[in-house]
Amino acid sequence: MTDISFPATSFRLVRDRLDAPAPDALAGAVVALGNFDGVHRGHRAVIQAAQARAHALGKPAAAMTFEPHPRAFFSPETPEFRLSSVDEKVRLLAATGLDGAIVMGFDKALASLPPGEFVQKVLVERYKVAGVAVGFDFQFGKGRAGTTETLTNEGRRLGFTVDIAPPLLDAGERVSSGAVRSALARGEAEHAWRLLGYPWFQSGEVVHGDRRGRDLGYPTANLRLDPNCKLKHGVYAVRVGVEGKRFDGVANFGRRPMFDSGVTLLEAFLFDFKGDLYGKTIDIAFYAFLRPELKFRAVEDLIDRMNEDSKAARQILAGAGNAFPQLADVALLKRG
Repeated sequence: MTDISFPATSFRLVRDRLDAPAPDALAGAVVALGNFDGVHRGHRAVIQAAQARAHALGKPAAAMTFEPHPRAFFSPETPEFRLSSVDEKVRLLAATGLDGAIVMGFDKALASLPPGEFVQKVLVERYKVAGVAVGFDFQFGKGRAGTTETLTNEGRRLGFTVDIAPPLLDAGERVSSGAVRSALARGEAEHAWRLLGYPWFQSGEVVHGDRRGRDLGYPTANLRLDPNCKLKHGVYAVRVGVEGKRFDGVANFGRRPMFDSGVTLLEAFLFDFKGDLYGKTIDIAFYAFLRPELKFRAVEDLIDRMNEDSKAARQILAGAGNAFPQLADVALLKRG
């Protein structure tokens, strides 16, 4: 177990829609624009560009993101594996040192704005931006017709700065949300960690299971992840954040072949933890894939393997130092 604390923050969270009155909070900021799914290292380069420009101009720095994800809005029949929910994303953004985040409701009205109107109505009139930072491949506006060149030209015309972050490569691979999703789908938790800059995590409320783990000597905290989660099924070394403390552990994500009830669950066993977690919201970070799910001939064989899994997880996590996602406490975020 490791003690952790979340310092108080002046971070301002604005949830906005075009049909709502323009908010006062974060007006005049330098804004990092993007979807920021996962807030990976490439996203952080955009955020750092916004922060550097804001510091130079003496302005606040904020992120503007869009919910639901535009891809989900346009193709609801093919939902995507999201790396972070909107609340997880906001907690990650707040921990970067930004002054705030704007979560714009992505609806028909916003989707129908041509690039020039998005700049004029949202960035200039609504938020009076001092500057904008984007990734090299940023596209925006109706039909994704707006490009970084469009944005740069509009900035010159309307009087705000534009900073464009170049692609970020890791061992020749471009850091992107898609690359992280692919790594997790293969069970490559360490690869995802390298691309993200932190161990990938999921948050959720602990729900009741079938209590079979307790009977086996391994009581678990059970979470139901988004049905679109494509994390490879199997056993992982994990670290769990619970009410300001962290516990190392081992977790199974999948259908549990020995006792398959048809429900996909994330079941985490926390080392050296005593207490009741039902109804609490916890964060589970993934450090290494230990093995795929297996069906054993006898319960005793399963228990032996769980003992081996726990030993392996302890060894891996002992070498992970204090690594854990930097997350702001959502209860401390001020809403603008």
